[in-house]
Amino acid sequence: MCTNFNLLSVLSQYSSCQSIRLLVFNMLCRARVSLRRTTGGRKGSTGWTGQDTNGVSLRRSKRGWMWNQFFLLEEYTGSDQQYVGKLHSDSDRGDGSVKYVLTGEGAGTLFKIDEKSGDIHATKRLDREEKAYYILHAKAVNRFTNQALEGESEFIIKIHDINDNEPRFTKDLYMARVPEMSDIGTSVIQVTATDADDATYGNSAKVVYSILEGQPYFSVDPETGLIKTALPGMDREVKENYQVVIQAKDMAGQMGGLSGTTTVSISLSDVNDNPPRFTKTLYEFRVPESTELGSAVGVIRAMDADIGENAEMDYRIISTDGPGMFDITTNKSKQQGIVMLRKPLDFEKKRQYSLRVQVENVHINPRFFSMGPFKDEATIKIIVEDVDEPPVFERASYVMEVKEDAPRNTVIGSVSASDPDDKNSLVRYSIDRRTDMDRVFNVHAGNGSVFILRELDREEYAWHNISIIATEFNNPRQSSRVPVYVRVLDINDNAPTFATNYETFVCENAKANQRIQTVSATDPDEPLGGHRFFFSLAQEAAGKANFSVRDNKDNTAWILTRRNNYNSLQKSIYHVPVVISDGEFPMQSSTNTLTIRVCTCDREGNMKLCNAEALTARAGLSTGAMVAILLCIIILLMIVVLFAALRRQRKKEPLIISKEDVRDNVVSYNDEGGGEEDTQAFDIGTLRNPEAIEESKQRRDIVPETFYPPIRRPVLPPAQDNNGDVRDFINQRLQDNDSDPTAPPYDSLATYAYEGNGSIAESLSSLESVTTEGDQDYNYLSEWGPRFKKLADMYGGDNSDRDS
Repeated sequence: MCTNFNLLSVLSQYSSCQSIRLLVFNMLCRARVSLRRTTGGRKGSTGWTGQDTNGVSLRRSKRGWMWNQFFLLEEYTGSDQQYVGKLHSDSDRGDGSVKYVLTGEGAGTLFKIDEKSGDIHATKRLDREEKAYYILHAKAVNRFTNQALEGESEFIIKIHDINDNEPRFTKDLYMARVPEMSDIGTSVIQVTATDADDATYGNSAKVVYSILEGQPYFSVDPETGLIKTALPGMDREVKENYQVVIQAKDMAGQMGGLSGTTTVSISLSDVNDNPPRFTKTLYEFRVPESTELGSAVGVIRAMDADIGENAEMDYRIISTDGPGMFDITTNKSKQQGIVMLRKPLDFEKKRQYSLRVQVENVHINPRFFSMGPFKDEATIKIIVEDVDEPPVFERASYVMEVKEDAPRNTVIGSVSASDPDDKNSLVRYSIDRRTDMDRVFNVHAGNGSVFILRELDREEYAWHNISIIATEFNNPRQSSRVPVYVRVLDINDNAPTFATNYETFVCENAKANQRIQTVSATDPDEPLGGHRFFFSLAQEAAGKANFSVRDNKDNTAWILTRRNNYNSLQKSIYHVPVVISDGEFPMQSSTNTLTIRVCTCDREGNMKLCNAEALTARAGLSTGAMVAILLCIIILLMIVVLFAALRRQRKKEPLIISKEDVRDNVVSYNDEGGGEEDTQAFDIGTLRNPEAIEESKQRRDIVPETFYPPIRRPVLPPAQDNNGDVRDFINQRLQDNDSDPTAPPYDSLATYAYEGNGSIAESLSSLESVTTEGDQDYNYLSEWGPRFKKLADMYGGDNSDRDS
């Protein structure tokens, strides 16, 4: 047989550790059980034999080798390799012919075997938390032939745990809330810590909870980690937040165990344990009597130490000496009571009001009824201040009636207003003309009588809405207005007429007493009993009528034929005068003409064809209207043709249309000369001497087609009379313009500055000296003083100097 491993060697190595001793004890127990199972047997070649407790023979087949599970402690810190166990085969005679081979998880890296002796060692420190056991396979082979001496067997190396991991909480920081004033033992939150060590072996993973900080307010269950309140009456208004430190320790809390901590932030949530309280018992407000309805006259506020919905409160008036005058509403966002004005104030009637108000929590917790009552009361004093008020009308509005035939200046009613103040100022009345733009009405400034200024027409305006203003005499800024509704009553002043424009035709084959049209009437008047119309044929047409009118007594009438057969060639259109009268007083009537066309019809009476005149009448267009339409069309065509002709002529106009056009323009040159010394800037003598004219200049406002050389004409001899040279100059210029092909094709005005020869005054300009050949003596200029020195230097020198 073979032994599983050397127990004495293991015992000798780990007998100093209590856990190791337990491990050896467990292994010894298992070995003892194995031996007990074969007690009483004998050793045979095939294995062990024996009997069980009942005497039944037992037989076990022989195995070449066997062993139990191997156990190994984690986190080995020794200097040499940790011994695991020893393998041995019965075939091993100690001659070195047997070779032990190890395969499986960690074989060759974590675990090594001495192939000669079968000793197994761990080469590295092992961590149970990473891997709790390893499955390996072992076999014995012949070293020389490499043949298996025995079959391969599987065994397990289990890693025994040591306490090398401290407990860890699932959160670094816990947040919790618990209502204030909670009873002792109220659950707050449960914390949990885990230990990575083996919970099935020893106490390495058995965690115990304890509280390090947070006493005496809270406690923790050592086994479950449930935190509970430990102190009654914790008030949020005194202290709201608490920091509790919880410790978790393994080894069941014994000395030497590892521990971890966490922090629990606990806040007390609010409950309604505080009633609202007014800051004052008496509030006083001053309010002008002119304050508008719905305005706030004051704000009150009660204080509540609670927060959120527990601080919500409701204000109400429980008593007052002015019922319905005031109301109080609650501002939910600010928890304020706002006193509102519901009825108008009048300083002259009542100058002071007193209100008793109450505030009460909305959400009351029955648990804290004993801490109540959760309401409070206060008094509000409201003092009314006097102001100068505008006049007040006796009514909020006035309704007046007047017949539409009422003459001018008829009084239709009156309004009345008075000053509500103690001084009782007089009131002046006027009409707001923005409501009476047509000036139909007026009001007496002193007594408020309303009268009409012009005739009324109910059919035009049945109602008139005006505003009358009442103003104080002493203070015109104080005014008020009242609406006045004037109803215009109807009188029978309109005659009835046809209800519509009837288009009636009669067939040529019509029979006598045949109905061809049903007519009705309309009347803009509105009698109280409703309309009643009467229809008849006009007297002037009754004798020779071709048609008759039958009154149906229901505000309608029939138009009937009075003979057989009508011929459209003889007469195509008939005009039937119908008299319509009403039944009111005074009676109104009118004569309405019904146009009847004669048409060709089939046997059933359906119109087939009418003449052109009838068709034109049906379309509502007379001959005059058709002629007017044709004239309009002709005028439009003429306008279009004229516009097109103007556009074509515009294309042939000169290219440049500017103020250089010679027809009626004055050309201005802003050319400043260089003074008396500048004798070359402009030669005015050119106008007097046509021979000095340079070549003619082309026009710049049109494109010249051809260029013609300038025409020079000889200078005419001067005439004997004084104006001969001027006349000759003008004639010559006229001939030049008539023969100039570039001249404009319309009458133009040409202006020439020509002084003429033989002037008595002669020329006063020194510029003339440029074109004259006579010598003049200007030496006398030097005798005129320093002002003429410049002229004397220019013209008073020698001829040689001037020539140079």
